[in-house]
Amino acid sequence: MMGWSCLVTGAGGFLGQRIVRLLVEEKDLKEIRALDKAFRPELREEFSKLQSKTKLTMLEGDILDESCLKRACQDITVIIHTASIVDVFGVIHRESIMNINVKGTQLLLEACVHASVPVFIYTSTLEVAGPNSYKEVIQNGHEDQPLENTWSAPYPYSKQLAEKAVLAANGWTLKNGGTLYTCALRPMYIYGEEGPFLSATINEALNNSGILPSVGKFSTVNPVYVGNVAWAHILALRALRDPKKAPSVRGQFYYISDDTPHQSYDTLNYTLSKEFGLCLNSSWSLPLFLMYWIAFLLEVVSFLLSPIYTYRPPFNRHTVTLSNSVFTFSYKKAQRDLAYKPLYSWEEARQKTVEWVGSLVDRHKEMLKSKTQ
Repeated sequence: MMGWSCLVTGAGGFLGQRIVRLLVEEKDLKEIRALDKAFRPELREEFSKLQSKTKLTMLEGDILDESCLKRACQDITVIIHTASIVDVFGVIHRESIMNINVKGTQLLLEACVHASVPVFIYTSTLEVAGPNSYKEVIQNGHEDQPLENTWSAPYPYSKQLAEKAVLAANGWTLKNGGTLYTCALRPMYIYGEEGPFLSATINEALNNSGILPSVGKFSTVNPVYVGNVAWAHILALRALRDPKKAPSVRGQFYYISDDTPHQSYDTLNYTLSKEFGLCLNSSWSLPLFLMYWIAFLLEVVSFLLSPIYTYRPPFNRHTVTLSNSVFTFSYKKAQRDLAYKPLYSWEEARQKTVEWVGSLVDRHKEMLKSKTQ
Protein backbone atom coordinates (compact mmCIF):
# COMPACT_ATOMS: atom_id res chain seq x y z
CA MET A 1 0.00 0.00 0.00
CA MET A 2 2.73 2.46 -0.92
CA GLY A 3 2.10 6.11 -1.70
CA TRP A 4 -1.65 6.43 -2.09
CA SER A 5 -3.87 9.51 -2.32
CA CYS A 6 -7.47 10.34 -1.39
CA LEU A 7 -10.09 12.79 -2.67
CA VAL A 8 -12.81 13.84 -0.21
CA THR A 9 -15.81 15.66 -1.69
CA GLY A 10 -17.82 17.85 0.66
CA ALA A 11 -14.62 18.19 2.69
CA GLY A 12 -15.71 21.50 4.18
CA GLY A 13 -18.91 20.01 5.59
CA PHE A 14 -19.92 18.64 8.99
CA LEU A 15 -18.77 15.09 8.20
CA GLY A 16 -16.19 15.76 5.47
CA GLN A 17 -13.88 17.80 7.67
CA ARG A 18 -13.87 15.05 10.31
CA ILE A 19 -12.86 12.50 7.67
CA VAL A 20 -9.97 14.75 6.60
CA ARG A 21 -8.76 15.06 10.21
CA LEU A 22 -8.62 11.27 10.52
CA LEU A 23 -7.11 10.73 7.07
CA VAL A 24 -3.95 12.69 7.92
CA GLU A 25 -3.07 9.93 10.42
CA GLU A 26 -3.16 7.17 7.77
CA LYS A 27 0.06 5.42 6.75
CA ASP A 28 1.73 6.03 3.37
CA LEU A 29 -0.80 8.68 2.42
CA LYS A 30 0.97 11.11 0.09
CA GLU A 31 -1.90 13.54 -0.58
CA ILE A 32 -5.42 14.46 0.50
CA ARG A 33 -7.49 16.51 -1.91
CA ALA A 34 -10.33 18.31 -0.17
CA LEU A 35 -13.06 19.41 -2.60
CA ASP A 36 -15.97 21.71 -1.75
CA LYS A 37 -17.80 24.72 -3.18
CA ALA A 38 -16.13 26.93 -0.56
CA PHE A 39 -14.13 26.63 2.66
CA ARG A 40 -14.70 28.81 5.72
CA PRO A 41 -11.61 30.88 6.63
CA GLU A 42 -11.19 29.12 9.99
CA LEU A 43 -11.34 25.70 8.30
CA ARG A 44 -8.80 26.81 5.70
CA GLU A 45 -6.50 27.75 8.56
CA GLU A 46 -7.02 24.42 10.31
CA PHE A 47 -6.42 22.43 7.11
CA SER A 48 -3.26 24.45 6.47
CA LYS A 49 -1.90 23.36 9.87
CA LEU A 50 -2.53 19.71 8.92
CA GLN A 51 -0.02 20.15 6.07
CA SER A 52 2.73 19.26 8.54
CA LYS A 53 1.40 15.68 8.58
CA THR A 54 0.62 15.14 4.88
CA LYS A 55 0.07 17.15 1.71
CA LEU A 56 -3.44 18.61 1.81
CA THR A 57 -4.74 20.38 -1.29
CA MET A 58 -7.94 22.41 -0.99
CA LEU A 59 -9.95 22.61 -4.21
CA GLU A 60 -12.95 24.90 -4.57
CA GLY A 61 -15.26 23.71 -7.30
CA ASP A 62 -18.70 22.47 -8.28
CA ILE A 63 -19.63 18.78 -8.22
CA LEU A 64 -21.48 19.42 -11.51
CA ASP A 65 -18.35 20.80 -13.24
CA GLU A 66 -16.96 17.88 -15.25
CA SER A 67 -13.57 19.49 -15.93
CA CYS A 68 -13.18 20.26 -12.20
CA LEU A 69 -13.96 16.63 -11.31
CA LYS A 70 -11.49 15.27 -13.88
CA ARG A 71 -8.70 17.45 -12.44
CA ALA A 72 -9.63 16.50 -8.88
CA CYS A 73 -9.56 12.76 -9.67
CA GLN A 74 -6.21 12.75 -11.46
CA ASP A 75 -3.66 10.43 -9.75
CA ILE A 76 -6.11 9.62 -6.94
CA THR A 77 -6.36 6.17 -5.32
CA VAL A 78 -9.53 6.52 -3.22
CA ILE A 79 -12.61 8.76 -3.50
CA ILE A 80 -14.78 9.41 -0.45
CA HIS A 81 -17.93 11.11 -1.73
CA THR A 82 -19.74 12.94 1.08
CA ALA A 83 -20.90 16.00 -0.90
CA SER A 84 -24.67 16.32 -1.10
CA ILE A 85 -27.56 18.63 -0.33
CA VAL A 86 -29.16 17.50 2.92
CA ASP A 87 -32.71 18.84 2.97
CA VAL A 88 -35.07 16.97 5.24
CA PHE A 89 -37.70 19.73 5.39
CA GLY A 90 -38.18 20.42 1.68
CA VAL A 91 -36.82 23.96 1.69
CA ILE A 92 -34.53 23.63 -1.35
CA HIS A 93 -35.82 23.30 -4.90
CA ARG A 94 -36.23 19.69 -6.01
CA GLU A 95 -34.20 20.16 -9.20
CA SER A 96 -31.18 21.45 -7.25
CA ILE A 97 -31.24 18.45 -4.92
CA MET A 98 -31.56 15.95 -7.77
CA ASN A 99 -28.77 17.63 -9.73
CA ILE A 100 -26.24 17.72 -6.88
CA ASN A 101 -27.09 14.40 -5.27
CA VAL A 102 -27.75 12.25 -8.35
CA LYS A 103 -26.16 13.89 -11.39
CA GLY A 104 -23.14 15.01 -9.33
CA THR A 105 -22.57 11.42 -8.16
CA GLN A 106 -22.89 10.08 -11.71
CA LEU A 107 -20.40 12.65 -13.03
CA LEU A 108 -17.96 11.80 -10.25
CA LEU A 109 -18.22 8.08 -11.07
CA GLU A 110 -17.47 8.87 -14.72
CA ALA A 111 -14.46 11.02 -13.73
CA CYS A 112 -13.35 8.19 -11.45
CA VAL A 113 -13.34 5.73 -14.39
CA HIS A 114 -11.59 8.23 -16.68
CA ALA A 115 -8.82 8.78 -14.08
CA SER A 116 -8.64 5.05 -13.19
CA VAL A 117 -9.45 5.54 -9.48
CA PRO A 118 -9.96 2.01 -8.08
CA VAL A 119 -11.88 2.73 -4.83
CA PHE A 120 -15.09 4.74 -4.39
CA ILE A 121 -16.87 5.10 -1.03
CA TYR A 122 -20.26 6.80 -0.90
CA THR A 123 -21.84 8.48 2.11
CA SER A 124 -25.48 7.46 1.85
CA THR A 125 -28.16 7.90 4.52
CA LEU A 126 -30.49 5.82 6.65
CA GLU A 127 -33.36 7.52 4.80
CA VAL A 128 -32.83 5.33 1.72
CA ALA A 129 -34.37 2.55 3.87
CA GLY A 130 -37.25 4.60 5.32
CA PRO A 131 -39.14 4.98 7.58
CA ASN A 132 -42.14 4.78 5.29
CA SER A 133 -44.82 4.74 8.01
CA TYR A 134 -44.85 5.88 11.64
CA LYS A 135 -46.81 2.69 12.36
CA GLU A 136 -43.93 0.51 11.12
CA VAL A 137 -41.53 -0.56 13.88
CA ILE A 138 -37.93 -1.48 12.99
CA GLN A 139 -35.66 -2.23 15.95
CA ASN A 140 -32.03 -3.27 15.49
CA GLY A 141 -32.59 -3.55 11.74
CA HIS A 142 -29.91 -5.03 9.50
CA GLU A 143 -28.72 -5.08 5.89
CA ASP A 144 -30.50 -8.34 4.98
CA GLN A 145 -33.93 -6.78 5.52
CA PRO A 146 -35.47 -5.60 2.21
CA LEU A 147 -36.14 -2.03 3.35
CA GLU A 148 -36.46 0.70 0.74
CA ASN A 149 -37.69 4.29 0.84
CA THR A 150 -41.07 4.79 -0.88
CA TRP A 151 -41.30 8.59 -0.44
CA SER A 152 -40.98 10.88 -3.46
CA ALA A 153 -39.46 13.62 -1.26
CA PRO A 154 -36.33 14.79 -3.10
CA TYR A 155 -33.71 14.16 -0.41
CA PRO A 156 -34.33 10.45 0.33
CA TYR A 157 -35.24 9.76 -3.30
CA SER A 158 -32.06 11.40 -4.62
CA LYS A 159 -29.84 9.59 -2.12
CA GLN A 160 -31.55 6.32 -3.01
CA LEU A 161 -30.82 6.79 -6.73
CA ALA A 162 -27.23 7.89 -6.04
CA GLU A 163 -26.52 4.92 -3.79
CA LYS A 164 -27.90 2.52 -6.40
CA ALA A 165 -25.67 4.13 -9.04
CA VAL A 166 -22.58 3.75 -6.83
CA LEU A 167 -23.24 0.10 -5.97
CA ALA A 168 -24.10 -0.71 -9.59
CA ALA A 169 -20.72 0.79 -10.62
CA ASN A 170 -18.87 -1.86 -8.60
CA GLY A 171 -16.92 -3.97 -11.05
CA TRP A 172 -16.73 -1.35 -13.80
CA THR A 173 -13.61 -1.46 -15.96
CA LEU A 174 -11.35 1.57 -15.49
CA LYS A 175 -9.56 3.36 -18.31
CA ASN A 176 -6.24 1.68 -17.39
CA GLY A 177 -7.88 -1.76 -17.48
CA GLY A 178 -8.25 -2.03 -13.69
CA THR A 179 -11.50 -2.58 -11.80
CA LEU A 180 -13.58 -0.13 -9.76
CA TYR A 181 -14.63 -1.26 -6.28
CA THR A 182 -17.38 0.59 -4.45
CA CYS A 183 -19.37 0.49 -1.21
CA ALA A 184 -21.86 2.75 0.57
CA LEU A 185 -22.27 3.72 4.23
CA ARG A 186 -25.71 4.50 5.67
CA PRO A 187 -25.24 6.44 8.91
CA MET A 188 -28.05 7.06 11.38
CA TYR A 189 -28.94 10.66 12.30
CA ILE A 190 -25.51 12.25 12.89
CA TYR A 191 -24.91 14.51 15.89
CA GLY A 192 -21.80 16.18 17.27
CA GLU A 193 -19.88 19.46 17.26
CA GLU A 194 -20.91 21.76 14.39
CA GLY A 195 -23.97 19.59 13.65
CA PRO A 196 -26.33 21.75 11.54
CA PHE A 197 -29.60 20.34 12.89
CA LEU A 198 -28.49 20.44 16.52
CA SER A 199 -27.13 23.96 16.04
CA ALA A 200 -30.45 25.16 14.61
CA THR A 201 -32.37 23.50 17.47
CA ILE A 202 -30.17 25.05 20.19
CA ASN A 203 -30.26 28.51 18.62
CA GLU A 204 -34.04 28.35 18.29
CA ALA A 205 -34.31 27.41 21.98
CA LEU A 206 -31.98 30.25 23.03
CA ASN A 207 -34.24 32.67 21.19
CA ASN A 208 -37.33 31.16 22.78
CA SER A 209 -36.70 31.44 26.55
CA GLY A 210 -34.64 28.25 26.62
CA ILE A 211 -37.49 25.99 25.44
CA LEU A 212 -36.31 23.37 22.96
CA PRO A 213 -38.54 22.96 19.89
CA SER A 214 -40.19 19.55 19.71
CA VAL A 215 -38.59 17.64 16.85
CA GLY A 216 -39.91 14.15 17.50
CA LYS A 217 -41.08 13.10 20.94
CA PHE A 218 -42.66 9.87 19.66
CA SER A 219 -39.52 8.60 17.91
CA THR A 220 -37.06 5.93 18.97
CA VAL A 221 -33.80 6.20 17.04
CA ASN A 222 -30.12 5.43 17.57
CA PRO A 223 -28.20 8.58 16.63
CA VAL A 224 -24.52 8.26 15.76
CA TYR A 225 -21.63 10.55 16.69
CA VAL A 226 -19.95 12.31 13.76
CA GLY A 227 -16.48 11.10 14.79
CA ASN A 228 -17.62 7.48 14.57
CA VAL A 229 -19.15 7.98 11.12
CA ALA A 230 -15.86 9.50 9.93
CA TRP A 231 -13.99 6.52 11.42
CA ALA A 232 -16.26 4.09 9.53
CA HIS A 233 -15.18 5.75 6.27
CA ILE A 234 -11.51 5.22 7.14
CA LEU A 235 -12.16 1.55 7.89
CA ALA A 236 -14.13 1.15 4.64
CA LEU A 237 -11.26 2.50 2.54
CA ARG A 238 -8.80 0.26 4.39
CA ALA A 239 -11.02 -2.76 3.73
CA LEU A 240 -11.47 -2.01 0.02
CA ARG A 241 -7.70 -1.62 -0.37
CA ASP A 242 -6.99 -4.88 1.48
CA PRO A 243 -7.03 -7.88 -0.94
CA LYS A 244 -8.20 -10.18 1.88
CA LYS A 245 -11.10 -8.01 3.09
CA ALA A 246 -12.16 -6.39 -0.19
CA PRO A 247 -14.14 -9.32 -1.70
CA SER A 248 -16.74 -9.20 1.09
CA VAL A 249 -17.04 -5.39 0.99
CA ARG A 250 -17.28 -4.68 -2.75
CA GLY A 251 -20.75 -3.58 -3.85
CA GLN A 252 -22.11 -3.66 -0.29
CA PHE A 253 -23.86 -1.09 1.91
CA TYR A 254 -23.48 -0.79 5.68
CA TYR A 255 -25.59 0.76 8.43
CA ILE A 256 -23.37 2.86 10.69
CA SER A 257 -24.43 3.41 14.28
CA ASP A 258 -22.59 3.34 17.60
CA ASP A 259 -23.30 2.94 21.32
CA THR A 260 -25.37 6.10 21.71
CA PRO A 261 -28.52 5.06 23.66
CA HIS A 262 -31.73 4.51 21.71
CA GLN A 263 -33.93 7.53 22.40
CA SER A 264 -36.21 10.13 20.83
CA TYR A 265 -34.82 13.13 18.96
CA ASP A 266 -36.26 15.37 21.70
CA THR A 267 -34.52 13.38 24.45
CA LEU A 268 -31.18 13.58 22.63
CA ASN A 269 -31.46 17.37 22.25
CA TYR A 270 -32.39 17.71 25.93
CA THR A 271 -29.55 15.43 27.10
CA LEU A 272 -27.01 17.52 25.20
CA SER A 273 -28.28 20.88 26.44
CA LYS A 274 -29.95 20.47 29.85
CA GLU A 275 -26.94 21.59 31.88
CA PHE A 276 -27.27 25.04 30.31
CA GLY A 277 -30.85 25.41 31.51
CA LEU A 278 -32.57 24.45 28.26
CA CYS A 279 -35.74 22.41 28.71
CA LEU A 280 -38.26 20.39 26.73
CA ASN A 281 -41.53 21.90 25.62
CA SER A 282 -44.07 20.61 28.15
CA SER A 283 -47.12 21.95 26.34
CA TRP A 284 -49.76 19.57 25.03
CA SER A 285 -49.17 18.21 21.53
CA LEU A 286 -51.50 16.78 18.93
CA PRO A 287 -51.87 13.00 18.62
CA LEU A 288 -49.61 11.57 15.93
CA PHE A 289 -52.40 10.39 13.61
CA LEU A 290 -53.92 13.89 13.69
CA MET A 291 -50.57 15.52 12.89
CA TYR A 292 -50.24 13.18 9.94
CA TRP A 293 -53.62 14.10 8.48
CA ILE A 294 -53.08 17.81 9.03
CA ALA A 295 -49.80 17.38 7.16
CA PHE A 296 -51.75 15.77 4.32
CA LEU A 297 -54.20 18.69 4.19
CA LEU A 298 -51.30 21.18 4.16
CA GLU A 299 -49.76 19.31 1.23
CA VAL A 300 -53.10 19.53 -0.63
CA VAL A 301 -53.23 23.30 0.02
CA SER A 302 -49.64 23.63 -1.20
CA PHE A 303 -50.50 21.72 -4.39
CA LEU A 304 -53.65 23.78 -5.09
CA LEU A 305 -51.79 27.05 -4.61
CA SER A 306 -48.74 26.00 -6.66
CA PRO A 307 -49.87 27.60 -9.98
CA ILE A 308 -50.01 31.05 -8.36
CA TYR A 309 -48.03 30.85 -5.10
CA THR A 310 -45.25 28.77 -3.58
CA TYR A 311 -46.48 27.66 -0.16
CA ARG A 312 -44.13 25.50 1.93
CA PRO A 313 -46.03 23.81 4.78
CA PRO A 314 -44.30 23.87 8.20
CA PHE A 315 -44.35 20.05 8.10
CA ASN A 316 -45.49 17.29 5.75
CA ARG A 317 -46.29 13.57 5.99
CA HIS A 318 -42.68 12.63 5.30
CA THR A 319 -41.24 14.81 8.09
CA VAL A 320 -43.96 13.68 10.54
CA THR A 321 -43.08 10.05 9.77
CA LEU A 322 -39.32 10.65 9.85
CA SER A 323 -39.48 12.46 13.20
CA ASN A 324 -41.83 10.08 14.98
CA SER A 325 -40.94 6.51 14.01
CA VAL A 326 -39.29 3.63 15.84
CA PHE A 327 -36.35 3.04 13.48
CA THR A 328 -33.06 1.68 14.87
CA PHE A 329 -30.24 -0.31 13.28
CA SER A 330 -27.35 -2.55 14.26
CA TYR A 331 -23.75 -2.11 13.06
CA LYS A 332 -22.91 -5.84 13.23
CA LYS A 333 -22.27 -6.20 9.49
CA ALA A 334 -19.84 -3.24 9.54
CA GLN A 335 -18.21 -4.81 12.59
CA ARG A 336 -17.78 -8.10 10.71
CA ASP A 337 -16.64 -6.82 7.30
CA LEU A 338 -14.94 -3.52 8.15
CA ALA A 339 -13.70 -4.36 11.66
CA TYR A 340 -15.78 -1.35 12.72
CA LYS A 341 -15.84 -0.50 16.39
CA PRO A 342 -16.84 2.99 17.54
CA LEU A 343 -13.79 5.19 18.07
CA TYR A 344 -15.66 7.31 20.62
CA SER A 345 -17.85 6.01 23.45
CA TRP A 346 -21.25 7.56 24.17
CA GLU A 347 -19.76 9.37 27.19
CA GLU A 348 -16.93 10.85 25.11
CA ALA A 349 -19.30 11.83 22.31
CA ARG A 350 -21.76 13.37 24.77
CA GLN A 351 -19.06 15.33 26.58
CA LYS A 352 -17.54 16.74 23.38
CA THR A 353 -20.96 17.73 22.04
CA VAL A 354 -22.08 19.28 25.33
CA GLU A 355 -18.91 21.40 25.43
CA TRP A 356 -19.69 22.66 21.94
CA VAL A 357 -23.32 23.40 22.90
CA GLY A 358 -21.85 25.41 25.78
CA SER A 359 -19.91 27.52 23.27
CA LEU A 360 -23.19 28.28 21.43
CA VAL A 361 -24.78 29.36 24.70
CA ASP A 362 -21.79 31.60 25.56
CA ARG A 363 -21.88 33.15 22.07
CA HIS A 364 -25.61 33.88 22.51
CA LYS A 365 -24.95 35.55 25.88
CA GLU A 366 -22.20 37.70 24.37
CA MET A 367 -24.54 38.73 21.56
CA LEU A 368 -27.25 39.77 24.04
CA LYS A 369 -24.69 41.68 26.11
CA SER A 370 -23.46 43.62 23.08
CA LYS A 371 -27.05 44.53 22.19
CA THR A 372 -27.74 46.01 25.60
CA GLN A 373 -24.59 48.15 25.64
